[in-house]
Amino acid sequence: MGTDWDLERKTLVERLQGWGYVTSPGVRSALLTVPRERFVPEDVRRSAYDDVPLPIGFGQTISAPSMIAIMLEEAGLKEGERVLEIGTGSGYNAALLAAIVGPDRVVSVERLPELADLGRANLAAAGVAVEVVLGDGTKGYPPRSPYDCVIATAGAPRIPKPWMEQTKVGGRIIAPTGRSRLNQVLVTARRTSESKWDFKEGTPCAFVPLIGSEGWRD
Repeated sequence: MGTDWDLERKTLVERLQGWGYVTSPGVRSALLTVPRERFVPEDVRRSAYDDVPLPIGFGQTISAPSMIAIMLEEAGLKEGERVLEIGTGSGYNAALLAAIVGPDRVVSVERLPELADLGRANLAAAGVAVEVVLGDGTKGYPPRSPYDCVIATAGAPRIPKPWMEQTKVGGRIIAPTGRSRLNQVLVTARRTSESKWDFKEGTPCAFVPLIGSEGWRD
């Protein structure tokens, strides 16, 4: 008898709500709608709805659902907002973003060609038409700027200047940052005017390092 993925997904979301990680209808709906099992490798698919990070190949991971929920709630996204995601990975987070703001409002940048291809394939298989761009995510993506939100799924030594330049006044950046490649703190930066930002530190976390000209060196 096969796995009842719908039940697994519903059970996970109920757990995340019970723990206080999911609080908004938009994030709850996205997590219930997007089939996480389609975005993880077959050999770890049985763990798709466990609250743990999973390997997706090429030294990269898909974050634990609770961490994803924390970031999405912190982003406070609304339908129609323009979002830049840094680090496509398997495409799961891009699919969640698309479910909240609309697929035509999301662009995702991935530096590894193999993962860019994987992300595109997974998104297409799930029927999500998000633009995936191959490039150095630390430089942002000027052609689709300015953004209401930049959200990073890799740990940076600091928030790259290009992200700040490409964020609207009133917009925000959600990014794990820290002086170590191994440990970060989730930072929310809100642009309050052309020249001013408000920075808030949140939960400690551990993401793969953000590699690029404005991040860690490979």
